[in-house]
Amino acid sequence: MSHELCRLRTGAVAVRDLATGEVMHPGVGPLVEAEFLYVRQSRLEDRLRETGGATLVVFDIGMGAGSNAVATRAVSERAPAHAARLELVSFERDPSALRFALKHADVFGLDGENGEAARALLDRGYHDSARTRWRLAWGDVLDALARETSRADIVLWDPFSPRANPSLWTVAAFTAIRRVAGSGCTLFTYSASTAVRVALLLAGWSVGVGDAIGDKAATTAAAVRASDLARPLDRRWLSRLSRADVPLPVDAPADVVERVGGAPQFS
Repeated sequence: MSHELCRLRTGAVAVRDLATGEVMHPGVGPLVEAEFLYVRQSRLEDRLRETGGATLVVFDIGMGAGSNAVATRAVSERAPAHAARLELVSFERDPSALRFALKHADVFGLDGENGEAARALLDRGYHDSARTRWRLAWGDVLDALARETSRADIVLWDPFSPRANPSLWTVAAFTAIRRVAGSGCTLFTYSASTAVRVALLLAGWSVGVGDAIGDKAATTAAAVRASDLARPLDRRWLSRLSRADVPLPVDAPADVVERVGGAPQFS
């Protein structure tokens, strides 16, 4: 067995990955975090309406047990006829967490039609409905991003932590996702660390403070356009980079302070 159920302090049930020891959505539970941190913060419902008859593309980075994808898909399925169709792309190298969650479908919102969609995704790599196309980008995330032809409008960045999955929290990783981001793309992640924010800035994103959730006083939001950020980082945040003990991404250049200071949002 590669996963197990665990109960959080809030009483919510979550999935623990036994190989890494990490719990998926450890603060408030998978359904609550997916809804408040990713779906609501990204303004998904509004953006589907605003995009009209076109297609809105959401990249789900680190599908895990599928909570973010299911919550995202649910918004699309109940959207009005004039709203955009959703293309939901889940990136994952090991779908065993979703297979495990399907065994506990009622706990993770995978019963009924959601479960049918998830099983189709695992069996043939995609599921189509009148409102939503959900497809699986299988394998190493950075390799899959290099092959991707769609351009993201929203990115839900939710892989395991830098301790368990260091390659997805680097300048290189955020540069890879920046290359496939549309002009109005926004990105949301649970981390509020200085190293992650620096990596995003070095990769060409504008970066801001994301919403609090559970015991996290803040998370991180990023955007192609700084004007799409509710609370962009300012020069007061920038001043902390001069400290000798500030954490930095593993692939930060030697002139990191000068490069980050030159980001347009700090002009």
